[in-house]
Amino acid sequence: MGKLALAAKITHVPSMYLSELPGPRHGFRKAAIDGHLEIARRCRELNVDTIVVFDTHWLVNANYHINCGAHFKGLYTSNELPHFISNMAYEFPGNPELGRLLAEEANRLGVETMAHDATTLAPEYGTLVPMRYMNADQHFKVISVSALCTSHYLADSARLGWAMRKAVEEHYDGTVAFLASGSLSHRFAQNGQAPEFATKIWSPFLETLDHRVIEMWEEGDWDTFCAMLPEYAAKGHGEGFMHDTAMLLGALGWSKYDAKAEVVTPYFAASGTGQINAVFPVTPQDGSTIPAAQASNPDFIAASRL
Repeated sequence: MGKLALAAKITHVPSMYLSELPGPRHGFRKAAIDGHLEIARRCRELNVDTIVVFDTHWLVNANYHINCGAHFKGLYTSNELPHFISNMAYEFPGNPELGRLLAEEANRLGVETMAHDATTLAPEYGTLVPMRYMNADQHFKVISVSALCTSHYLADSARLGWAMRKAVEEHYDGTVAFLASGSLSHRFAQNGQAPEFATKIWSPFLETLDHRVIEMWEEGDWDTFCAMLPEYAAKGHGEGFMHDTAMLLGALGWSKYDAKAEVVTPYFAASGTGQINAVFPVTPQDGSTIPAAQASNPDFIAASRL
């Protein structure tokens, strides 16, 4: 019925918002913003009606959760970095119908998931920052998915991604984009050193690791990347333990994904962390290699808890 038309790994650094404002950082993140605008242009060209964001700033301690209210509007100040994002206005429509379908299919595949379509819960900035640039005119409906998962298995996040694709393709009458909103390495600069690391990665090890990962993506070496993802998430300080990336790769076919990523915004540093905008072309998949649910996949579980 429906179609997953676009998938991407995207940045949401708060300095994008800061770069809009007068001051020494004005225009600082133009390349990242331009990348978001390009992804939005492609979504419009593909007739996407809803953007689903795997948000590594939505922390949850149990279950997977989907924020699919009918409408979102407010002013947002980051509790994490209030000097970067303060009183940022946002407004866009939600999609309760699709949110419920996503949760139903995830539960059918053994990943306990809850859809929240009647809630006062506001989205986090992993959703709000990208939508500021991709959806300023409220063209797209938006759904946010919890992806800072503190006690979850990466295998289940991969299965969640596949379930959400199945829900779109088998039960939804529309066209959807999936965005994994999170960084590569995410080791912030030590307190007091953030200005010094505004355009530097925290360590040569992390920078080298990130560049090798991007090479794997551009070469389509998904066997290697999927096998190393649990250790990369741990030793590379992956944002949200890289559950957003597991969800995205799960939706695309996991290790049997057969396309090459296209870098839209080249790798850049932000306060010590590694960032990118990259599109992952959607190809036909049957889901046969998606990691098994946690109870039957102990090897993957052990790795994902490193």
